[in-house]
Amino acid sequence: MSTIPQSKRQKMEKIIGTHNGTFHCDEALAVFLLRQTATYRDASLKRSRDPAVLETCDIVVDVGAIYDESKQRFDHHQRGFTEVFGHGFDTKLSSAGLVYKHFGQEVIANKTQLPIQDPKVNVLWLKMYREFIEAIDAIDNGISQYPTDIKPKYRSRTDLSSRVGALNPWWNQSTDSLTVDAQFEKASLLTGQEFVRKLEYYANAWLPARDLLIDSVAASKAIADPTGKIIVFKQFLPWKEHLFELEADESVPDVQPNQAIYVVYPDETGGNWRVQAVPVSSESFESRKALPEAWRGLRDEDLSKASGIDGGIFIHASGFIGGNKTKEGALKIAQAALAM
Repeated sequence: MSTIPQSKRQKMEKIIGTHNGTFHCDEALAVFLLRQTATYRDASLKRSRDPAVLETCDIVVDVGAIYDESKQRFDHHQRGFTEVFGHGFDTKLSSAGLVYKHFGQEVIANKTQLPIQDPKVNVLWLKMYREFIEAIDAIDNGISQYPTDIKPKYRSRTDLSSRVGALNPWWNQSTDSLTVDAQFEKASLLTGQEFVRKLEYYANAWLPARDLLIDSVAASKAIADPTGKIIVFKQFLPWKEHLFELEADESVPDVQPNQAIYVVYPDETGGNWRVQAVPVSSESFESRKALPEAWRGLRDEDLSKASGIDGGIFIHASGFIGGNKTKEGALKIAQAALAM
Protein backbone atom coordinates (compact mmCIF):
# COMPACT_ATOMS: atom_id res chain seq x y z
CA MET A 1 0.00 0.00 0.00
CA SER A 2 1.21 3.52 -0.84
CA THR A 3 2.41 5.61 2.09
CA ILE A 4 1.73 8.85 0.19
CA PRO A 5 -1.35 10.64 1.54
CA GLN A 6 -4.35 10.65 -0.80
CA SER A 7 -4.38 14.44 -1.03
CA LYS A 8 -0.71 14.51 -2.05
CA ARG A 9 -1.18 11.72 -4.61
CA GLN A 10 -3.98 13.74 -6.17
CA LYS A 11 -1.69 16.76 -6.46
CA MET A 12 1.06 14.62 -8.05
CA GLU A 13 -1.25 13.05 -10.63
CA LYS A 14 -0.90 14.61 -14.06
CA ILE A 15 -3.98 15.54 -16.06
CA ILE A 16 -4.27 15.47 -19.86
CA GLY A 17 -6.94 17.70 -21.35
CA THR A 18 -8.68 17.49 -24.70
CA HIS A 19 -12.05 18.53 -26.08
CA ASN A 20 -15.32 16.74 -25.33
CA GLY A 21 -17.99 15.75 -27.85
CA THR A 22 -17.16 13.99 -31.11
CA PHE A 23 -13.60 12.67 -31.04
CA HIS A 24 -11.09 12.11 -33.82
CA CYS A 25 -8.08 9.96 -34.53
CA ASP A 26 -5.51 12.69 -33.91
CA GLU A 27 -6.32 13.49 -30.28
CA ALA A 28 -7.04 9.83 -29.51
CA LEU A 29 -3.52 8.96 -30.62
CA ALA A 30 -2.04 12.05 -28.98
CA VAL A 31 -3.45 10.99 -25.60
CA PHE A 32 -2.12 7.44 -26.07
CA LEU A 33 1.36 8.72 -26.96
CA LEU A 34 1.47 11.00 -23.94
CA ARG A 35 0.63 8.03 -21.72
CA GLN A 36 3.76 6.30 -23.02
CA THR A 37 6.01 9.02 -21.56
CA ALA A 38 7.52 9.14 -18.10
CA THR A 39 5.74 12.40 -17.27
CA TYR A 40 2.22 11.43 -18.32
CA ARG A 41 2.28 7.63 -17.95
CA ASP A 42 -0.35 7.55 -15.20
CA ALA A 43 -2.19 10.71 -16.21
CA SER A 44 -5.94 11.00 -15.97
CA LEU A 45 -8.01 12.58 -18.74
CA LYS A 46 -10.42 15.51 -18.79
CA ARG A 47 -12.51 16.09 -21.91
CA SER A 48 -13.95 19.60 -22.02
CA ARG A 49 -14.00 22.84 -24.00
CA ASP A 50 -14.39 24.95 -20.86
CA PRO A 51 -11.24 27.12 -20.52
CA ALA A 52 -11.54 26.97 -16.73
CA VAL A 53 -11.45 23.15 -16.82
CA LEU A 54 -8.59 23.05 -19.32
CA GLU A 55 -6.63 25.44 -17.12
CA THR A 56 -6.50 22.72 -14.44
CA CYS A 57 -4.78 20.32 -16.86
CA ASP A 58 -1.03 19.84 -17.04
CA ILE A 59 -1.11 19.41 -20.82
CA VAL A 60 -3.84 20.13 -23.37
CA VAL A 61 -4.13 18.71 -26.88
CA ASP A 62 -6.43 19.53 -29.83
CA VAL A 63 -8.30 22.32 -28.07
CA GLY A 64 -7.61 25.77 -26.64
CA ALA A 65 -6.28 27.53 -29.76
CA ILE A 66 -2.72 27.62 -28.41
CA TYR A 67 0.49 25.94 -29.55
CA ASP A 68 3.18 26.59 -26.96
CA GLU A 69 5.50 23.82 -25.84
CA SER A 70 6.62 25.78 -22.78
CA LYS A 71 3.00 25.86 -21.59
CA GLN A 72 2.32 22.26 -22.71
CA ARG A 73 -0.45 23.41 -25.02
CA PHE A 74 -0.73 21.60 -28.36
CA ASP A 75 -3.64 22.77 -30.51
CA HIS A 76 -3.59 23.24 -34.29
CA HIS A 77 -6.96 24.85 -35.07
CA GLN A 78 -6.03 28.50 -34.50
CA ARG A 79 -5.63 31.02 -37.31
CA GLY A 80 -2.04 31.31 -38.45
CA PHE A 81 -0.98 27.82 -37.35
CA THR A 82 1.39 26.42 -39.99
CA GLU A 83 3.61 24.06 -38.00
CA VAL A 84 5.02 21.06 -39.89
CA PHE A 85 7.20 18.16 -38.80
CA GLY A 86 10.23 19.30 -40.78
CA HIS A 87 12.97 16.90 -41.93
CA GLY A 88 11.58 17.10 -45.46
CA PHE A 89 7.90 16.79 -44.43
CA ASP A 90 5.60 19.73 -45.15
CA THR A 91 2.18 18.38 -44.11
CA LYS A 92 0.44 20.62 -41.58
CA LEU A 93 0.43 18.96 -38.16
CA SER A 94 -2.60 17.83 -36.20
CA SER A 95 -2.48 17.25 -32.45
CA ALA A 96 -1.09 13.75 -33.14
CA GLY A 97 1.79 15.18 -35.16
CA LEU A 98 2.46 17.91 -32.60
CA VAL A 99 2.69 15.47 -29.72
CA TYR A 100 4.73 13.05 -31.82
CA LYS A 101 7.14 15.83 -32.85
CA HIS A 102 7.87 16.74 -29.23
CA PHE A 103 7.47 13.39 -27.45
CA GLY A 104 7.88 10.78 -30.20
CA GLN A 105 11.55 10.06 -29.66
CA GLU A 106 10.95 9.41 -25.96
CA VAL A 107 8.04 7.10 -26.80
CA ILE A 108 10.14 5.14 -29.29
CA ALA A 109 13.06 4.87 -26.88
CA ASN A 110 10.73 3.57 -24.16
CA LYS A 111 9.01 1.05 -26.43
CA THR A 112 12.21 -0.27 -28.03
CA GLN A 113 14.27 -0.03 -24.83
CA LEU A 114 16.95 1.85 -26.74
CA PRO A 115 18.80 4.88 -25.30
CA ILE A 116 17.11 8.01 -26.61
CA GLN A 117 20.43 9.18 -28.06
CA ASP A 118 20.83 5.97 -30.09
CA PRO A 119 20.80 6.88 -33.82
CA LYS A 120 18.26 4.09 -34.39
CA VAL A 121 15.70 6.02 -32.35
CA ASN A 122 15.93 8.94 -34.77
CA VAL A 123 15.67 6.60 -37.77
CA LEU A 124 12.52 5.00 -36.32
CA TRP A 125 11.10 8.40 -35.31
CA LEU A 126 11.30 9.64 -38.89
CA LYS A 127 10.10 6.34 -40.36
CA MET A 128 7.04 6.19 -38.11
CA TYR A 129 6.12 9.74 -39.05
CA ARG A 130 6.32 8.93 -42.76
CA GLU A 131 4.46 5.62 -42.54
CA PHE A 132 1.94 6.24 -39.74
CA ILE A 133 1.57 9.75 -38.33
CA GLU A 134 1.64 11.92 -41.44
CA ALA A 135 -1.55 10.44 -42.89
CA ILE A 136 -3.39 11.13 -39.64
CA ASP A 137 -2.18 14.75 -39.74
CA ALA A 138 -3.29 15.14 -43.35
CA ILE A 139 -6.71 13.55 -42.88
CA ASP A 140 -7.50 15.64 -39.81
CA ASN A 141 -6.47 18.83 -41.61
CA GLY A 142 -8.48 17.96 -44.72
CA ILE A 143 -5.45 17.57 -46.99
CA SER A 144 -6.20 15.32 -49.95
CA GLN A 145 -3.76 12.55 -50.75
CA TYR A 146 -4.38 13.25 -54.44
CA PRO A 147 -4.76 17.03 -54.84
CA THR A 148 -6.76 16.98 -58.08
CA ASP A 149 -10.40 17.25 -59.10
CA ILE A 150 -10.49 13.70 -60.43
CA LYS A 151 -13.32 11.71 -58.86
CA PRO A 152 -12.04 8.59 -57.08
CA LYS A 153 -13.16 5.25 -58.48
CA TYR A 154 -14.05 3.92 -55.04
CA ARG A 155 -14.36 4.98 -51.41
CA SER A 156 -12.14 3.72 -48.63
CA ARG A 157 -13.42 3.82 -45.07
CA THR A 158 -11.04 1.32 -43.48
CA ASP A 159 -8.23 3.72 -42.55
CA LEU A 160 -7.48 4.33 -38.89
CA SER A 161 -9.10 7.77 -38.85
CA SER A 162 -12.34 6.30 -40.24
CA ARG A 163 -12.36 3.48 -37.69
CA VAL A 164 -11.84 5.92 -34.85
CA GLY A 165 -14.66 8.08 -36.18
CA ALA A 166 -16.96 5.06 -36.26
CA LEU A 167 -16.54 4.64 -32.50
CA ASN A 168 -18.42 7.87 -31.89
CA PRO A 169 -22.07 7.36 -30.90
CA TRP A 170 -24.55 7.36 -33.76
CA TRP A 171 -26.91 10.28 -34.12
CA ASN A 172 -29.69 8.28 -32.45
CA GLN A 173 -27.58 6.92 -29.58
CA SER A 174 -26.83 8.47 -26.21
CA THR A 175 -24.24 11.23 -26.26
CA ASP A 176 -23.91 11.76 -22.52
CA SER A 177 -20.36 12.52 -21.41
CA LEU A 178 -19.77 9.18 -19.64
CA THR A 179 -20.70 7.21 -22.76
CA VAL A 180 -18.64 9.36 -25.13
CA ASP A 181 -15.64 9.46 -22.78
CA ALA A 182 -15.70 5.66 -22.55
CA GLN A 183 -15.78 5.42 -26.34
CA PHE A 184 -12.88 7.86 -26.53
CA GLU A 185 -10.77 5.58 -24.33
CA LYS A 186 -11.53 2.73 -26.75
CA ALA A 187 -10.46 4.95 -29.64
CA SER A 188 -7.24 5.96 -27.91
CA LEU A 189 -6.45 2.30 -27.21
CA LEU A 190 -7.17 1.39 -30.85
CA THR A 191 -4.79 4.05 -32.19
CA GLY A 192 -2.18 3.02 -29.64
CA GLN A 193 -2.34 -0.67 -30.50
CA GLU A 194 -1.81 0.11 -34.18
CA PHE A 195 1.01 2.55 -33.42
CA VAL A 196 2.81 0.01 -31.23
CA ARG A 197 2.30 -2.81 -33.73
CA LYS A 198 3.74 -0.67 -36.54
CA LEU A 199 6.66 0.41 -34.35
CA GLU A 200 7.37 -3.23 -33.41
CA TYR A 201 7.61 -4.11 -37.09
CA TYR A 202 9.97 -1.25 -37.92
CA ALA A 203 12.13 -1.84 -34.84
CA ASN A 204 12.31 -5.64 -35.04
CA ALA A 205 12.05 -6.41 -38.78
CA TRP A 206 12.56 -3.28 -40.89
CA LEU A 207 15.53 -1.88 -38.97
CA PRO A 208 17.47 -5.20 -38.84
CA ALA A 209 17.05 -5.52 -42.63
CA ARG A 210 18.47 -2.02 -43.02
CA ASP A 211 21.49 -2.94 -40.88
CA LEU A 212 22.02 -6.16 -42.85
CA LEU A 213 22.00 -4.25 -46.12
CA ILE A 214 24.64 -1.81 -44.87
CA ASP A 215 26.82 -4.70 -43.66
CA SER A 216 26.31 -6.61 -46.91
CA VAL A 217 27.39 -3.66 -49.07
CA ALA A 218 30.72 -3.47 -47.27
CA ALA A 219 31.28 -7.25 -47.25
CA SER A 220 30.33 -7.67 -50.91
CA LYS A 221 33.14 -5.44 -52.11
CA ALA A 222 35.60 -8.13 -51.01
CA ILE A 223 33.79 -11.13 -52.53
CA ALA A 224 31.70 -9.86 -55.45
CA ASP A 225 32.80 -6.53 -56.94
CA PRO A 226 35.23 -4.00 -55.44
CA THR A 227 33.23 -1.08 -56.87
CA GLY A 228 30.08 -2.05 -54.95
CA LYS A 229 27.99 -2.73 -58.05
CA ILE A 230 27.04 -6.22 -56.83
CA ILE A 231 25.58 -6.80 -53.38
CA VAL A 232 25.43 -10.32 -51.96
CA PHE A 233 23.01 -11.14 -49.12
CA LYS A 234 23.54 -14.15 -46.90
CA GLN A 235 19.77 -14.43 -46.45
CA PHE A 236 16.65 -13.14 -48.12
CA LEU A 237 15.52 -9.72 -46.89
CA PRO A 238 13.36 -6.84 -48.20
CA TRP A 239 16.06 -4.61 -49.68
CA LYS A 240 14.62 -2.24 -52.28
CA GLU A 241 13.16 0.42 -50.02
CA HIS A 242 16.25 0.39 -47.82
CA LEU A 243 18.66 0.64 -50.72
CA PHE A 244 17.06 3.75 -52.18
CA GLU A 245 16.65 5.42 -48.80
CA LEU A 246 20.28 4.71 -47.89
CA GLU A 247 21.53 5.93 -51.26
CA ALA A 248 19.97 9.29 -50.42
CA ASP A 249 21.41 9.29 -46.88
CA GLU A 250 24.76 11.07 -46.82
CA SER A 251 25.50 9.67 -43.36
CA VAL A 252 25.94 6.17 -44.85
CA PRO A 253 29.05 6.56 -47.06
CA ASP A 254 29.24 2.88 -48.08
CA VAL A 255 25.98 3.17 -50.04
CA GLN A 256 26.43 5.57 -52.94
CA PRO A 257 23.65 6.78 -55.29
CA ASN A 258 23.16 4.59 -58.38
CA GLN A 259 26.12 2.41 -57.38
CA ALA A 260 24.41 -0.97 -57.00
CA ILE A 261 23.47 -2.76 -60.25
CA TYR A 262 22.72 -6.33 -59.15
CA VAL A 263 21.83 -8.07 -55.89
CA VAL A 264 22.43 -11.76 -55.24
CA TYR A 265 20.50 -13.60 -52.53
CA PRO A 266 19.17 -17.05 -51.55
CA ASP A 267 15.68 -17.96 -52.70
CA GLU A 268 13.03 -17.59 -49.98
CA THR A 269 12.22 -21.29 -50.28
CA GLY A 270 15.86 -22.23 -49.77
CA GLY A 271 18.35 -24.11 -51.90
CA ASN A 272 18.54 -21.99 -55.04
CA TRP A 273 19.88 -18.48 -55.52
CA ARG A 274 18.59 -15.39 -57.30
CA VAL A 275 20.26 -12.50 -59.08
CA GLN A 276 18.12 -9.40 -59.46
CA ALA A 277 18.74 -6.19 -61.35
CA VAL A 278 18.32 -3.06 -59.22
CA PRO A 279 15.40 -0.94 -60.57
CA VAL A 280 15.77 2.74 -61.37
CA SER A 281 13.48 3.50 -58.41
CA SER A 282 11.93 1.41 -55.64
CA GLU A 283 8.60 1.04 -57.47
CA SER A 284 9.87 0.99 -61.06
CA PHE A 285 9.82 -1.99 -63.43
CA GLU A 286 12.74 -0.53 -65.36
CA SER A 287 16.20 -1.79 -64.32
CA ARG A 288 19.42 0.16 -64.03
CA LYS A 289 20.97 -2.61 -66.14
CA ALA A 290 18.79 -5.60 -67.01
CA LEU A 291 20.35 -9.05 -67.38
CA PRO A 292 21.69 -9.68 -70.91
CA GLU A 293 19.23 -9.85 -73.79
CA ALA A 294 20.83 -13.04 -75.12
CA TRP A 295 19.92 -14.93 -71.90
CA ARG A 296 16.38 -13.68 -71.41
CA GLY A 297 13.62 -16.25 -71.51
CA LEU A 298 16.07 -19.18 -71.34
CA ARG A 299 15.84 -21.96 -68.75
CA ASP A 300 17.92 -24.81 -67.34
CA GLU A 301 20.42 -26.35 -69.78
CA ASP A 302 19.66 -23.82 -72.51
CA LEU A 303 20.57 -21.02 -70.12
CA SER A 304 23.71 -22.78 -68.87
CA LYS A 305 24.93 -23.30 -72.44
CA ALA A 306 24.18 -19.75 -73.56
CA SER A 307 25.83 -18.17 -70.51
CA GLY A 308 28.62 -20.69 -69.99
CA ILE A 309 27.62 -20.84 -66.31
CA ASP A 310 26.57 -24.19 -64.81
CA GLY A 311 23.40 -24.54 -62.72
CA GLY A 312 21.23 -22.13 -64.69
CA ILE A 313 17.53 -22.13 -63.76
CA PHE A 314 16.00 -19.17 -65.61
CA ILE A 315 16.35 -15.57 -66.73
CA HIS A 316 13.08 -13.63 -66.85
CA ALA A 317 11.99 -12.43 -70.28
CA SER A 318 12.37 -8.81 -69.16
CA GLY A 319 15.81 -9.45 -67.69
CA PHE A 320 14.99 -8.10 -64.23
CA ILE A 321 15.68 -11.37 -62.38
CA GLY A 322 17.28 -14.77 -62.83
CA GLY A 323 18.09 -17.92 -60.89
CA ASN A 324 20.88 -20.42 -60.40
CA LYS A 325 21.25 -23.55 -58.30
CA THR A 326 24.23 -22.19 -56.34
CA LYS A 327 25.49 -18.97 -54.82
CA GLU A 328 28.61 -19.20 -56.96
CA GLY A 329 26.53 -19.59 -60.12
CA ALA A 330 24.27 -16.62 -59.30
CA LEU A 331 27.32 -14.48 -58.53
CA LYS A 332 28.94 -15.45 -61.83
CA ILE A 333 25.75 -14.42 -63.68
CA ALA A 334 25.87 -10.99 -62.01
CA GLN A 335 29.60 -10.57 -62.70
CA ALA A 336 29.27 -11.68 -66.35
CA ALA A 337 26.24 -9.41 -66.88
CA LEU A 338 28.12 -6.50 -65.38
CA ALA A 339 30.98 -7.00 -67.81
CA MET A 340 28.73 -7.32 -70.89
